Amino acid sequence: MPLYAEIREQPQRLEQLLQGQRATVERIAAEIRSRGIDLAFLAARGTSNNAGHYANYLFGARNRLAVAVGTPSLFTCYKSPPRIKNALVIGLSQSGRSPDVVSVLAEGKRQGNLTLAITNEPLSPLAQTADYVLGLQAGPEKAVAATKTYTAELMAVAMLSAGLCSSRQMWDELARVPEWQRQALALDEHIARAAQRYRYMRQTVVIGRGYSYATASEWALKLKELTYVLAEPYSSASFMHGPIALVDEGFPVLAVAPRGKVLGPVLETLKLVRAQRGELVVISNDRRALALAQTPMAIAEEVPEWLSPLVAVVPAQLFAYHLTLAKGYDAEQPRALHKVTETR
Repeated sequence: MPLYAEIREQPQRLEQLLQGQRATVERIAAEIRSRGIDLAFLAARGTSNNAGHYANYLFGARNRLAVAVGTPSLFTCYKSPPRIKNALVIGLSQSGRSPDVVSVLAEGKRQGNLTLAITNEPLSPLAQTADYVLGLQAGPEKAVAATKTYTAELMAVAMLSAGLCSSRQMWDELARVPEWQRQALALDEHIARAAQRYRYMRQTVVIGRGYSYATASEWALKLKELTYVLAEPYSSASFMHGPIALVDEGFPVLAVAPRGKVLGPVLETLKLVRAQRGELVVISNDRRALALAQTPMAIAEEVPEWLSPLVAVVPAQLFAYHLTLAKGYDAEQPRALHKVTETR
């Protein structure tokens, strides 16, 4: 059971990443500061793109960096890349082998920008293209569905943010993430039982706002990859602009609602879902949010909002895994998927 084993080994892998790559992160952060960089330009696909959603909020909120998400097709298919100035161009890729992501880094470098590869393969084409490489140190990932490399990408992004802030408090909070993940893993039996309730689910929406939009997107992707459920992620704000009409009696809505600055409006959305007799699955460390759910999944109360994506995704991964088994599918061989996808 590689997938299940890799979900469970995430705390250990993040501890190794924190210990092994802090010095590298500090060097990269010093170079970014010395250049006066004010833009992060991200390129990623699939699961790594969801990690990019996290970077978008984190670099903006904590580091006051403008963040742009690259469109690789402009670089490969249209041969018309945008002008990129005074930027940190980041390629996020577990394998480092996707040609379109590599092409963004190569063009960013050609235009004179600092380039960074965040990857689990330090000898990959992406790593060879970049000025700096931040290796994920997640070990070989055998499962087709990415789990430990995703959380390692989140940790790498969070470490870079802490390095740019030169914040001891941020580093201290980062050190607690493995402990909080272990507490989330203790929900395993509860989630396995709860998944049976949703074994006939064929469509759902997944809600998260702010930092948690990354988790909503990753949870939806894992459901599509493993359970073949049509799962669409939404910011709770976007969900109110039309898609809320989908909800009627028994319609499943999955939500990531940790404590933080956006919790208030998310709670209002969840209350409306309940008023329309929807079925709520909620990951949260807020009692009000958990009380609204038919299926609550509680993470540690102390988890700060900026690190909640590294913790809340663990019960989401377990939910997708156990729902796959409840539906009678093979979690190790999802149809039509391969471990490495090379898009151009």
